Amino acid sequence: MILERNNLFNVTQLEIQLRNSPLQDRIQDLKQLTYLYMLRRAAIKEIGTKLENLDDEFSIIHQHNPIHLIEERIKSPASLFEKLQRKNLDFTIESINKNILDIAGIRVITNYLDDIFRVVQVLIDQDDVKLIKRKDYINHPKANGYRSVHIVVSVPVFLSNNTHKDVPVEIQIRTVGMEMWSSLEHKLRYKNFHSKDTANQHAAKLKEYSQKLYDIEVGMQQISKDIEKN
Repeated sequence: MILERNNLFNVTQLEIQLRNSPLQDRIQDLKQLTYLYMLRRAAIKEIGTKLENLDDEFSIIHQHNPIHLIEERIKSPASLFEKLQRKNLDFTIESINKNILDIAGIRVITNYLDDIFRVVQVLIDQDDVKLIKRKDYINHPKANGYRSVHIVVSVPVFLSNNTHKDVPVEIQIRTVGMEMWSSLEHKLRYKNFHSKDTANQHAAKLKEYSQKLYDIEVGMQQISKDIEKN
């Protein structure tokens, strides 16, 4: 398992980004927003540790590592501003805290399909983890063929004054193959083609490949199960 931490939280750097972003003129107390970011970053660390422990446990008990890669990220102030505008939300700490649940995000890449649901279930079964939202794009893929499981959970973050808060983290879980597909689809979506027909042809192919990839992963999962039985 590989753990990657992208866009790591740095208070000084974050405050500079906030002062240089449009949020400077829209949010009265940037210190409160910095504090909110700190809580979300702490929640990522809590979830990341749980996932690492889960993978270690399965390695010892079942001789299988369900997790191939864990990637952590924090939403940039620019992305936060864009989302608030797009959703027509109030530029207040209360509004952000209530409505923007993906400031802290983790992408979990698994080895097999069953590992996706195994990771989700083991994680949300823990006493201090609360499930807020769940979207199953594996069994119900998006129109473009995108497959993944998205969940939002909250975990307690303990502070120096012995209080704690339930802080949300968005987690996306998918296989290595689905991650490769998603990365390619993302490039296609933001690529400016001279011909719309070319873009549409690629999109149609990707949708077709999504189903083929899923069928292959189902077959590979079955082979893996047969190997484990013998």
